[in-house]
Amino acid sequence: MTTPVRKKGRLSEAVQSIQPSGIRRFFDMASTMDNVISLGVGEPDFVTPWKVREASIDSMERGYTAYTANPGIIELREEISSYLSRQFSTPYDPENEIIVTVGASEAIDIAIRSTVNPGEEVVIIEPGFVSYAPIVSLAGGKPVSIGTKKENEFKITKEELEAAITSNTKAIMLCFPNNPTGAVMTKEDLDPLVEVIEKNDLLVLSDEIYAELSYDQKHYSFARLPGMKERTILISGFSKAFAMTGWRLGFVCAPADITAAMLKIHQYAMMCASTPAQYGALEALRSGQDDVERMVTSYKQRRNYMVKSFAEIGLSCHVPGGAFYAFPSIEDTGMDSNAFAEELLHEERVAVVPGNVFGEGGEGHIRCSYATSMESLETAIERIGRFIKNHSS
Repeated sequence: MTTPVRKKGRLSEAVQSIQPSGIRRFFDMASTMDNVISLGVGEPDFVTPWKVREASIDSMERGYTAYTANPGIIELREEISSYLSRQFSTPYDPENEIIVTVGASEAIDIAIRSTVNPGEEVVIIEPGFVSYAPIVSLAGGKPVSIGTKKENEFKITKEELEAAITSNTKAIMLCFPNNPTGAVMTKEDLDPLVEVIEKNDLLVLSDEIYAELSYDQKHYSFARLPGMKERTILISGFSKAFAMTGWRLGFVCAPADITAAMLKIHQYAMMCASTPAQYGALEALRSGQDDVERMVTSYKQRRNYMVKSFAEIGLSCHVPGGAFYAFPSIEDTGMDSNAFAEELLHEERVAVVPGNVFGEGGEGHIRCSYATSMESLETAIERIGRFIKNHSS
């Protein structure tokens, strides 16, 4: 008698358990319509500066088209170290503490996969970027959410962090300046977390991709806090500040033992980041600061306009200290986030992202990217104002 063969499913149970990105769903809906103003996708409307593009083109003309070292060309790693030191006072050893990755997204993935064991918990601040929880789940970990409050400007407190920690907690995922709220945390805000992190022997995964886009005060890196560099994995990249989204280039910095572990995954999954992109990024760090400051000045003007305009049409909105997102409350409309976003798209051709895709704490809000032209923002505000007026009781 033969033993029956157990029927196997075609798909991974872990993959089946996660949902597609809510951001992409609205972007895909908008792409099928005419005359849509998209405030949905977080992408600069600026073109990558010419000298960065030229450096990449030049590297190809000189024949630099082969694989690089797994962690990236040493010149770029040295420049990343110098950049972090001069901009944020957080230097790293380019030889064994920095990996150049395929976007900050890969950096997040390898940081989590190299540190989190099956069943271990990772505390995630919400509202937060949509990929954190799925990546933790795919690594076999358990995402644990902390919902921040608009009354506290969407910052995390020591007490909220303590309440979420169990004996199984391995790490906390931070993202400040925050996507989607634009919240920032100063040194004074971050200091109280140190005691909790040390007492519970936690790692900190600090996504600082929006560090340059800080409007009212200079960004303070979590790794700069006393005793925290050895506990912190710093994640960043070139997409947002340098307008290089399509180049797919990021970097991750960590203590040498964690970096070595991340490099194993990077070697097998990616080999190395794009060679021409690395040479472009090298030029961005060497000579691109003026371009960054010009873009930041423009974003700040747009931020001020958006916050003021939302108030004028009846939507309360805290002033985002960083990133390029406004996160107005729509609670007074009586509509939930999904309904508001879908009806606004169909009736007024404005694409926004419902706040609940960033976690339960985002319900009652919408995310609006102001990384688009002032002309488009003015038209979008006019349409949103008309939509609210048409739906008011």
